[in-house]
Amino acid sequence: MKILFHLGHPAHFHLFKNVINSLKSKGHITYILIKKKDILEDLLRESGFEYSNILPQGRKDNKIGIAFGQLKQDIKMLSFCFKQKPDILIGTSVAISHVGKFLRIPSINLNEDDEDVVPLYAKLAYPWATHILAPHSCRMGKWINKTSFYYGYHELAYLHPNNFVPKIEVANKYISSNEPYFILRFAKLGAHHDNGINGISDEIAAKLIQQLTAYGQVYITSERKLKANLEPYRIRINPMDMHHVMAFSNLYIGDSQTMAAEAGVLGVPFIRFNDFVGRIGYLDELENKYQLGHGIRTNDVDRLFSVTQDLLDNAKLSEVYKKRKLVMLSEKIDYAAFIVWFIENHPKSIKIMKENPEYQFKFR
Repeated sequence: MKILFHLGHPAHFHLFKNVINSLKSKGHITYILIKKKDILEDLLRESGFEYSNILPQGRKDNKIGIAFGQLKQDIKMLSFCFKQKPDILIGTSVAISHVGKFLRIPSINLNEDDEDVVPLYAKLAYPWATHILAPHSCRMGKWINKTSFYYGYHELAYLHPNNFVPKIEVANKYISSNEPYFILRFAKLGAHHDNGINGISDEIAAKLIQQLTAYGQVYITSERKLKANLEPYRIRINPMDMHHVMAFSNLYIGDSQTMAAEAGVLGVPFIRFNDFVGRIGYLDELENKYQLGHGIRTNDVDRLFSVTQDLLDNAKLSEVYKKRKLVMLSEKIDYAAFIVWFIENHPKSIKIMKENPEYQFKFR
């Protein structure tokens, strides 16, 4: 089988890296198309993946920029598919839906954000997608009948224990694991669906650092420029090693959705501070059902500091969260193994999931 993956974000590299390697080991031919986005190309190059960049200049996150960027990607992918003739298209991608529909190639769209949280993406991608994969906790609106729901998260495609074992020697390249340490993460919050969304301000960050440093070391990883008083706390970590550093941390606080979920599935207590809180199903599940983290909106700053203090004062914090992680894992699947099965058995896999959704628990 010839399988084309379209990656538009560094998170998609992690989502698909194990899937692609598994499919290649089984003799399938895989193609990777990408657009320029943050460190995506760096990750691919370091991992030795061959790829083609169909939007090397990137795009602007406004309506005109999105429209022109999408048109360019559609045309480039269309040309690529004419030449290579893939059997199936995979991605969290608008382009695969458009090109797949035009060329009558099946397209499987993977997304973990609720349809009402990313309405523009849903309008552009879902009408033309052959099928959609989404977490069981995800709201899919009118696309529910086109969706196969799985018990898991994107993060379990690369951080499930079947796929990732944290290595202390990797973490020790950057930090001293002999003492407690905390990770602060500041996202850009500049995507089109981030309009009106606030996160951790520099003033709040400074107060958090003052609160945390009495208990251990503070390290900041940031997508945005930091003020001079925060810069000494910045740590530069090879993106391939970030999950090892996170896995041994005592607490994660940030305004990034993905890194909060990564901390959660690793059993690291997290605090997510932004205005998406209460709106995203899979994060609500991690926070409320499995109690692996806390979501706090930006109009409740006092609660941010009080929850932080409660976690710092809990002498059995690590033990408690490891147990909660095991409960979560007992009810979830190895998403990478599931994707491989779904692709290899498509379209039969759609029927199997519809008639017997519990079949997915074969991939624990």
